[in-house]
Amino acid sequence: MVVLILPILVGWALGYLVNYLSDTLPVTRRLSQPTCPNCRHEIGLRDFMLGYSCRHCGRPRFIRVWSVLLALTAMSVYIWLNPPHNLGYLLGMALITYFAVVFVIDMENRLILHPTSLVGAGLALIAGWLVHGIARSVFGGIAGFLFMLILYYFGVLFARYRTRRMQASGFTPDDEEVLGAGDVILAGILGLALGWPLIWFGILLGILLGGVYGIFLVLAMVLTRNIKGRALQIFMPYGPFFILSAVFIIFLPHFIRYMLPG
Repeated sequence: MVVLILPILVGWALGYLVNYLSDTLPVTRRLSQPTCPNCRHEIGLRDFMLGYSCRHCGRPRFIRVWSVLLALTAMSVYIWLNPPHNLGYLLGMALITYFAVVFVIDMENRLILHPTSLVGAGLALIAGWLVHGIARSVFGGIAGFLFMLILYYFGVLFARYRTRRMQASGFTPDDEEVLGAGDVILAGILGLALGWPLIWFGILLGILLGGVYGIFLVLAMVLTRNIKGRALQIFMPYGPFFILSAVFIIFLPHFIRYMLPG
């Protein structure tokens, strides 16, 4: 148990870092005082540490703050005991921290920031180089980027169709996208980390996870009788599901062996 004190402390500290970046970067785009993403007011240190709701707009933070802290601590202990092949604990935790920041920001704001993408690309290239070699890492990055770029343009066509349908149904069109440019860049970053040809499985698994979430979302709307007229108004962020896919592949290799027994 004494041996686990270090990974517990590291995980807890990184959990606070993820919460800080997730609160601040979507609002200020820089390292600054913790800020509420909803009303743009600064969050006091005590409120930030304890996950209190924003004192100005009441935006809840408790569940997310403590979920992130517990998840990062659990992953820190897991990676300490089961370091990924050729990555080790430190690089593994650096990747998990990047993944967590992208996951939370995209889930809450439907936004993937370019500064986080630059950091993620550097980490992913180092990780992919160590695990797969530089050639497979680069090819994986190119493949992931190009594949998602094709899907992005299909999404543009669907968004135009959606706009026409919303206008015909009496709704005001918005600027929502099926896939954003950030998703395309994220796929390239994950391709660097997963390498060639594993990036294909990573993307397909991410799409599958997003589809399962979408089914539950539609069921919830049906059960609450909130489905009429809203189906075309909702887009899901796909970045978090690609992140989950990469986490499964990199940090849970037994899961992959079960999915791909051959």
